[in-house]
Amino acid sequence: MLNKNYNNKIEDTFAECFSGKYIRALITAEDEDTLRQAAYDSTSTPGAVIGRIEGGVECFLSEDNTPDGRLGAIVQYWFGLDDMDKYELELSYRIRQDVLVKPFTRMFSYITEKDIKGSIGMMKQVGHCGDGYEWTENKFNREMINVPIAVPDFQIESKLSYGEGVMGANFWYMCKSKEAVLGAGKLAIDTIMDIEGAISPFGICSAASKVETNYPWIGPTTNHPYCPSLKKDIENISKVPDNVKYIPEIVINGINMKTAKLAMKESIEAVLESDFAEDIVKISAGNFKGELGEYNINLLDIL
Repeated sequence: MLNKNYNNKIEDTFAECFSGKYIRALITAEDEDTLRQAAYDSTSTPGAVIGRIEGGVECFLSEDNTPDGRLGAIVQYWFGLDDMDKYELELSYRIRQDVLVKPFTRMFSYITEKDIKGSIGMMKQVGHCGDGYEWTENKFNREMINVPIAVPDFQIESKLSYGEGVMGANFWYMCKSKEAVLGAGKLAIDTIMDIEGAISPFGICSAASKVETNYPWIGPTTNHPYCPSLKKDIENISKVPDNVKYIPEIVINGINMKTAKLAMKESIEAVLESDFAEDIVKISAGNFKGELGEYNINLLDIL
């Protein structure tokens, strides 16, 4: 339960969220360095806001909790559109360029059966990297595609299943100091990684965005009323509180609404109960006035 002394820091506003499809997968590797590189490389930018895939590392697993008895990372890849052909292609880029090329890696579907809405076959866009020499086999109680490569061999489950969840849950923590930006932000990310089914696709994000833009070909641009460096120049419309120098954002995707709300709640509480709380002036959230997203999560309701 949040300390009541911090209640006055919570703005009465909401995070605007969207529905999206997600692949929840497991990457395994022989060593921790390779595993982390594959997991973080394959889930890095770009994002769904520009019509691409966005992803994140959910958590890391010990050898006792993976099908092949090796270190593992649960990762998520999110897509906000219904164009499944594009989703399949974008996903394959992540796998081919960031996982397959890492030595001794494997990849498994990791979604809970009750959450499955469909699946994407991996042979067309990934398996055929074997140039016709690839084969399938039953291994680890799954149907696996074996892709022969120069460091033998990359293996991936023949189908990666997808579910439907919530994208874009978020909160802003308005700070007086750089230390609060980085220190409290790290605590928020660590807290989210402890919640099953949640990711933070952008880590500590420096760029709150808006959709009403002077440059529509770019997509969302800077949310200028919340830019501390512009406060003196746009005093009449600036929404930056006194003493606030930084407004970082934490974005959360969750495999369902319950997960997204829990991740928001616990990461906000971690921020406000941290050693950096005195340097945090206000907690707010990003939205588009309720005009774009299907779901609104009110900060006061979850806290």
